[in-house]
Amino acid sequence: MSEPENVDPDATPEATAASRREAYTPSANVRVLRDGARTLYLVGTAHVSQASVDEVREVIEELQPDTVCVELCQARYDALTDEDRWKNLDIFKVIRDGKFLFLLANLAIGAWQRRIGQELGVTPGAELLAAAEKAHDIGATVRLIDRDIHITLRRTWGNLRFRDKITLMLAIGNSLFAKDDLDGESIEALKEHAHLEDMLEEFSKAFPAVKGPLIDERDQYMASHLQDAPGEVIVAVVGAAHGPGIERAFAAPIDRTPLDRTPPPGRTGTILKWAIPFAILLGFYLGITGENPRSVEEMLFAWVLPNSIAAGVLTLAAGGKLASVLAAVVGSPLTSLNPLLNTGLVVGLVDAWARKPTVDDAARINQDVQSWKGFYRNRFTRVLLVATFAMIGSALGAWVGLAWVFGLVAG
Repeated sequence: MSEPENVDPDATPEATAASRREAYTPSANVRVLRDGARTLYLVGTAHVSQASVDEVREVIEELQPDTVCVELCQARYDALTDEDRWKNLDIFKVIRDGKFLFLLANLAIGAWQRRIGQELGVTPGAELLAAAEKAHDIGATVRLIDRDIHITLRRTWGNLRFRDKITLMLAIGNSLFAKDDLDGESIEALKEHAHLEDMLEEFSKAFPAVKGPLIDERDQYMASHLQDAPGEVIVAVVGAAHGPGIERAFAAPIDRTPLDRTPPPGRTGTILKWAIPFAILLGFYLGITGENPRSVEEMLFAWVLPNSIAAGVLTLAAGGKLASVLAAVVGSPLTSLNPLLNTGLVVGLVDAWARKPTVDDAARINQDVQSWKGFYRNRFTRVLLVATFAMIGSALGAWVGLAWVFGLVAG
């Protein structure tokens, strides 16, 4: 990059930096925020855009900021810089902790980004790494300002009803394997303010429970970090979708503490967990002791059959091992009566034991999830798929069984 014409070659580095800043003209992707003597340049990017990578480097080189803030948490930064992280992932721990659905969704989103990035020749998140690297080159302070990804996922997931979770997973899966072609111009158009507002409005209508924790809360969280960032000149590199929200939130004081809390289980979900076993036991009692008593065998048949069939069929459809299918068939009627157990957890552990994913499977995850064939072939992701399908099948079977039991009571 050439020196501005008004820069004195004999000037001090501080004077040269000041001259560069005076000569700098922000592009349409850069929002300028002022806070007393501090000036903040908010660079909106697309995470799979070479133009964003180039612009980030140019802005930091031109402005020579005291601090560079990037839309990353430590976990996401480590994920971008550690290519071998999957090798250390324990599939049994993932299943035991009940994180298989989280991980499956995260893999699908990451695969979609990588697919788009491959089409455009850009690694997802390259502009964020470029910002950190350029900041180190000029001696600026680097701040990771995003909320921890695990807290964001838990808060997002906890905000969803069961059917919303299924809808979201289907939408993610559809976007992962869709064949829509995106070019560089389409990606760049998404950074334009008018397109951004329309996109966020559509997203809010489609997934109102997702936008709050995934977009709005993070806007506030990052704005709070920007308020605390040291120095008089600050460059912040964030996804373009966060620009409007951060700009709105920046002017008011923000307390990050409530945004950092992992929400307790929702009251509705907790009630349902205990309500279904209670309802089934009540149904059995009423059916056996009512005016038109039913036999214990008949009531058990109405409960066990739909549970076992739904969980077993979906486990088989996901490619579960024979032991996993048997675990689903036998376990679903029992785990549905125990709020502390999850059919997906039981079946996932059995499938992981039977399938025995290897370190090579874990190392190939990023490549294999680019296609349905690879996703299905990889033993690591197959276990996640089996656990998820078993959980869905068990839930469907429980509702059908519940309706059948009370149908017998009423009849």
